[in-house]
Amino acid sequence: MSKKPIIIVGMGEMAGVFARGFLRSGYPVYPVTRQMDIQQQAKIIPEPELVLIAVAEKDIQESLQSIPDQWKESLALLQNELLPNDWQQHQLNPTVISVWFEKKKGQDSKVLIPSPAYGSKAKVLLDSLASIDIAARELNNAEELLFELVVKNVYILTTNIAGLKTGGSVSELWSDHQPLARKVATEIILLQEKLTGEKFDTAKLIEAMLVAFNGDPNHGCMGRSAPARLQRALMLAEQHHLNVPTLKEIASDVN
Repeated sequence: MSKKPIIIVGMGEMAGVFARGFLRSGYPVYPVTRQMDIQQQAKIIPEPELVLIAVAEKDIQESLQSIPDQWKESLALLQNELLPNDWQQHQLNPTVISVWFEKKKGQDSKVLIPSPAYGSKAKVLLDSLASIDIAARELNNAEELLFELVVKNVYILTTNIAGLKTGGSVSELWSDHQPLARKVATEIILLQEKLTGEKFDTAKLIEAMLVAFNGDPNHGCMGRSAPARLQRALMLAEQHHLNVPTLKEIASDVN
């Protein structure tokens, strides 16, 4: 019996990796690009197995607002800097995967650590990634997912923001600039607490971040998005009346 199709909204590098996994697992894959009418596509394929939203993080809210009703039960998200309010404000309950592999143009996927996923479609994602030798694991509940999303946010924001000042790799950041890295991580964790209304164990989050550091010690700290991430973190901190002296100091140093 043929499998139901999978829709991918947004066709960047990451979408290409998942598409290969879905195809290898026997799913027909249909891309939805910016030029296509998403409501029209939902009429053509009203009951997909899964709808993977693979747009850039800056476009996620616009995409979630425009999801056709027929597809809402099948959603999966993979963006960085996700937190539950990003989908809850739209009354959505998607499957979410925290992606810990990178894919750059002209290069194979590089896995740092297994990617955790949670939700009704997690098994589809995990089995499809396994078919192309990308490690992933299923989480047990929404609390575990929240912790994993915050770990990823702490990793990305700490390395990107501290990296604006230090450059270098994640292992160099920790071996040569640990006091700065800890200060940045602590402020990012406080920001995550404000954004989620939850309390987190700072030591446990930093320990989990270091596991990812060890997964790829030579990973560069500062991606192209680092300046924008810093500005967004400062804006959110201001909105939530949170004092972030280390982030402000880095911003003044790099400007």
